[in-house]
Amino acid sequence: MNPIHLLRMRRIAQNPPSWRRVKLIFAVVALAAAIWGIDQAGLWPDWAKTERVKRNPIHIQTVDD
Repeated sequence: MNPIHLLRMRRIAQNPPSWRRVKLIFAVVALAAAIWGIDQAGLWPDWAKTERVKRNPIHIQTVDD
């Protein structure tokens, strides 16, 4: 384990986050899970979806004389 992680865990253990911050984190996670669930159920509107764009590599053609 990285020593920086140990120092961060020590700091969190000595100064735990407030109940307000814990509720905020849970709310963000719940919102993300709700959006994911709506998308998986097929109820998310099409205008809010992104389309994947295929990347075409550049093809360099050589000219044979």
